[in-house]
Amino acid sequence: MSDRYDKGMKTRREVLGSDHVDRAETSKTDFDKPFQEMITEGAWGTLWSDDTISRRDRSLLTLALLAACGNFDEIPMHIRASRNTGATPDEIMQAFMHVAVYAGVPNANHAIKIAKATFAEMGVEL
Repeated sequence: MSDRYDKGMKTRREVLGSDHVDRAETSKTDFDKPFQEMITEGAWGTLWSDDTISRRDRSLLTLALLAACGNFDEIPMHIRASRNTGATPDEIMQAFMHVAVYAGVPNANHAIKIAKATFAEMGVEL
């Protein structure tokens, strides 16, 4: 594996947690192995490993973009990751409020519903 893959795997574990990454790695098959390697190197080894902006800010950007684009399946994972990135529930709500203004109320509303359920599962009182 490349240095970028190794760096990506380290960052991925720091942000998402080793339990999540271990589950993803266990379920990896020959079919999706190239995709998993690509996101580990690209998303985690390049983007998330860059220190130009903080992981907190990157977390907020990611959540806003996921909501704005309607990629709701990824939101719970990134809400759970917020305990490692330092993004607070109040900051996440502000990101979703930006989504409402700039990308649409329905997407923000659905993202907030998902976030509330995920925070409840995490035991976070809102």
